[in-house]
Amino acid sequence: MKIDVTKEAQEWFNTELGLTEGSGIRFSGKVYGKTEVHEGFSVGMAVAQPGDNVMASTSIDGVTYYVNESDDWFFNGYDLEVDYDAKRDEPVYHFIEQ
Repeated sequence: MKIDVTKEAQEWFNTELGLTEGSGIRFSGKVYGKTEVHEGFSVGMAVAQPGDNVMASTSIDGVTYYVNESDDWFFNGYDLEVDYDAKRDEPVYHFIEQ
């Protein structure tokens, strides 16, 4: 699995969450909502430091964006692209089949 975060999404995370170098953002599957490939589930996001069970990660400007192995059920078979929706002023998540 690969995680890509656009520059616009990075700027949103930094501004809205006050991220600094050394911060981490964990993406996970959560009940309710929907994605392009999941019905009844959406992407959860939390400011957290990665532990020993990271399935995929990318570091940009000192911030680590990652998914834990425990969320393999949600991300299995897909790469994750995190973009920014200016109209809604929030991140948007795209699942790209591997």
